[in-house]
Amino acid sequence: MDINKRTVLWIVFAISLIVLWNNWMVANGKQSLFSPAPPAKVAQQQPAKPSDVPTAAQPGSTAVPATPGAPAAVPAAPAAPVSQIVTITTDVVKVNIDSAGGVIKRLELLQYPDHFDKTKNQVLFDVGGNNVYLGQTGLIGTSAAGVLPNHNTVYTVRPGVRTLNGGNQIQLVMDAEQGGVRLTKTFTFRKGDYVIGIRHDVTNVGAAPVQPSLYLQLQHDGNKPANDSWFMSSYTGPTLYTEADKYQKLTFEEIEKNKAEHSTKADNGWVAISQHFFVSAFIPADKVQRDIYTKKIAANLYAIGTVQPLGTVAPGATVSTDTRLYSGPQDEKTLEKIAPGLELVKDYGMLTVIAKPIFWVMDQLHSLLGNWGWTIVALTILIKLLFFPLSAAGYRSMAKMRVVTPKMQAIRERYKNDPMKMQQATMELYKAEKINPLGGCLPILVQMPVFFALYWVLQASVEMRGAPWVGWITDLTQPDPYFILPILYAVSMYITTKLNPQPTDPVQAKMMLFMPLAFSVIFFFFPSGLVLYWVVNNILSIAQQWVITKKFETAK
Repeated sequence: MDINKRTVLWIVFAISLIVLWNNWMVANGKQSLFSPAPPAKVAQQQPAKPSDVPTAAQPGSTAVPATPGAPAAVPAAPAAPVSQIVTITTDVVKVNIDSAGGVIKRLELLQYPDHFDKTKNQVLFDVGGNNVYLGQTGLIGTSAAGVLPNHNTVYTVRPGVRTLNGGNQIQLVMDAEQGGVRLTKTFTFRKGDYVIGIRHDVTNVGAAPVQPSLYLQLQHDGNKPANDSWFMSSYTGPTLYTEADKYQKLTFEEIEKNKAEHSTKADNGWVAISQHFFVSAFIPADKVQRDIYTKKIAANLYAIGTVQPLGTVAPGATVSTDTRLYSGPQDEKTLEKIAPGLELVKDYGMLTVIAKPIFWVMDQLHSLLGNWGWTIVALTILIKLLFFPLSAAGYRSMAKMRVVTPKMQAIRERYKNDPMKMQQATMELYKAEKINPLGGCLPILVQMPVFFALYWVLQASVEMRGAPWVGWITDLTQPDPYFILPILYAVSMYITTKLNPQPTDPVQAKMMLFMPLAFSVIFFFFPSGLVLYWVVNNILSIAQQWVITKKFETAK
């Protein structure tokens, strides 16, 4: 009986090991021990995954299939299409599309000059040196005939118009047939529009059903922008938006470390590469389910994209889907009309709640004045009027401080060896004279959020990029080339310091005289529009403080 029990236990133990082994195999994607292996065709029809998106051998390169040689007695096969660069020119963009993959390899903005060389235009998509920026689309999946057309496949380009001469739109059409599937890409360019329509027509020319998925991918290197600095830092990296999780901002470093957390599934939204003043965003068809992914492709090369299943395509059938690619300036009004949330790439940082109203007011003023420099001057006056009651109270408090300065000096001399009694006597003097020692600082502290918000408005607003004010100020988003505004700021700060109560501490007095110089040096690197705001603000403050001080002294 005992032997029978041990036998049963061993049998149960053996069966348990087999079941556990089978479950481990299934969990790791292996074939179950208790079911027959599926036919090869079933295995080929598994849903595509973002990781299936192909990569080229080198960043920005495309693979051209070789044509195998044929015996002399056998007719030669049709020659493979030759790769070529097709250039499309409209009134706002000049785009180079490589027929090897149908890849957008260069996109030049004809109405925006380059940051460094004003004789050249701003370029977004490009491949050169260590810089890679590409727009790629293609199909994931295989059939009995092989891999489907992707961004490494060479396409045949149909003839057509390449320059927008007086028309409203032009189209570039290219075809590729591979793996029993023909993929037709149709690029549509419209007058005055930075949106490129991309239509994908997928036709099954084979004998068996296929299940392709369409991927849209943006590649970018992880290099810092050439004009990036500590004082003028800007963001370049992947961004995306979904209705559920809203705007999401990633970094190449997060992707490198596999720590990029973002939405992975949606039926709406967009994916993009954002940079200072500009953005390129793939906007897939709305209400169509898709996967969203980010990944490292190679050393210092990263991608963000989407994968959209196209369902089962029967032999002879065609499935079509429309996609849009916006590649242009971060113009808030334009972006709002293209896709929900796309205007959020114009990033104001943590002070968005203040910066957006500021830009709205500036936009209204600009529509009246027609010059962004004078708009900043008008905005400064409006802000000064808004804070007038607070600043007037502060200046009255400072006027009182000027009057009692001799008394404070006397207290300092009397109790110079007893700091505690000196502090006590000073506070009693403030109480007797009804002085708030922080009254003069409060207006400045309240305006600091406005200052930082305006900084981000100037940093983020492409509307002001290259906008002149007067004379030597030709771009309000760039530092003053001759440092005139920073010097004017230093002069105005010096006058303000003289109007303020003089500190009784000699060391503090010297520091107050040194501060204007220190700030003016810092302002050498700040956008001239921001320095203009502070110069005008100081001039208005000097006038207001002088008037209030004179009235107070006269009344005394």
